[in-house]
Amino acid sequence: MKNDTIAGVSTAVGNSGISVIRLSGPEAFLIADKVFRGKNTVSDQKSHTIQYGKIISDTNEVMDEVLLSKMEAPRTYTREDVVEISSHGGYTIAVSLLNLLYKHGARPAEPGEFTKRAFLNGRIDLSQAEAVMDIIQARTQRVSKVAVRQLEGSVSQILNEIREKIIILLSNIEVNLDYPEYDAEEVTLVQAGKETEGIIVELEKLINSFHFGKLLREGMEVVITGRPNVGKSSLMNRLTRKNRSIVTDIPGTTRDTIEEFVNIKGIPVKLVDTAGVRETLDQVEQQGVERSIKAIKDADLVVVLVDLSQGFISEDKILLNKVLEHNKPYVLCFNKTDLIKDKASINEMSETYSDAIFMSISENKGVDELEERIFGFATENSQDIDNQVLITNARHEHQLKKAKEYLESALKACDLKMSLDMVALDLKVALEELGKITGHHADQDVINAIFSRFCLGK
Repeated sequence: MKNDTIAGVSTAVGNSGISVIRLSGPEAFLIADKVFRGKNTVSDQKSHTIQYGKIISDTNEVMDEVLLSKMEAPRTYTREDVVEISSHGGYTIAVSLLNLLYKHGARPAEPGEFTKRAFLNGRIDLSQAEAVMDIIQARTQRVSKVAVRQLEGSVSQILNEIREKIIILLSNIEVNLDYPEYDAEEVTLVQAGKETEGIIVELEKLINSFHFGKLLREGMEVVITGRPNVGKSSLMNRLTRKNRSIVTDIPGTTRDTIEEFVNIKGIPVKLVDTAGVRETLDQVEQQGVERSIKAIKDADLVVVLVDLSQGFISEDKILLNKVLEHNKPYVLCFNKTDLIKDKASINEMSETYSDAIFMSISENKGVDELEERIFGFATENSQDIDNQVLITNARHEHQLKKAKEYLESALKACDLKMSLDMVALDLKVALEELGKITGHHADQDVINAIFSRFCLGK
């Protein structure tokens, strides 16, 4: 890690009430003293206090009135000396202050470098560092809550507990192998297999949580599809609570996919309103149909909308078969029940299609049930989504699966009555794979790639 002092804007650049400029490194206080004039020098200011003062340019002109916070290492975000200058908001002021700090010895912070220093200085592990960006990018309160728990160490704690179990098992095996003369409890293949099997079960719980964790972190893609003029755009507008899609009685009005994020009970959902799927000679509409089919392929869940007033016709069934061809989970919705005078026919249809939702979008009937169904799909197999430890990062899931593979190899070695040193070899690799999640064994290239995705100033 570079032993220098970095500076960056920690708030969004633009017109705002304040801008916060952060300095971190061994010369943070000295550099701040060169540009700040207050009641006390920054060097003499007490740690974790704020004082009012002015930023003075090299020509001895007042650049801005500010509040300066001083925080001495190690009780700081980076575990280095840190200064935060709260100036008036605005692009010009922020850039001018940064250039002044650069001139006096600081260098521009790289994306995510403040958090990277917190990781390298041992304040947080790699999974906690990634949670920082998840908090910043959270689309809903529930997503933010999960990310905050990860920052507090929920994932780290359970991984460290699992790693500790592997370490203890490994140490007992190696004592038996290297020092057989010592009066240590002998580790048998049966015992090693039993303990390894228990660790695999714990890993599987984490791996299985990724289904919901991924949807929370990245959002769930729900595609609304159907023939032209069945109510897709009206449903989109109901779910988004605004007129996002154009609604007319003219079939084929929607020519392209329209996307909008909504919050359904804390789940970020990307709704995709597609062009009506039908045979057409219109080249523009045909491109829209092709994009609709592609959207179905990429969807997490498909809402197949049918105009019940026209019946469940062959074109509807062909479209449903396309969804089934791509092995996509779907919700079948029969719309325009308000136009059906013979209510007995609706009862007959509901018996035939018991999992379908019968709705009238114009009367806002059935929309709440659809939201419940979307939420239920996202949270399936989650016993306690607000309190359980969730894996939300694809990198973490990948490493967990690799660790599980080596643990299964160790278990197989036990079952085949191979030597304990072969078991130990697989256990060591599994331990390294888990360590890559928290940073115990992470490659430098991986670390750099993770922090390069951070915003400047964090």
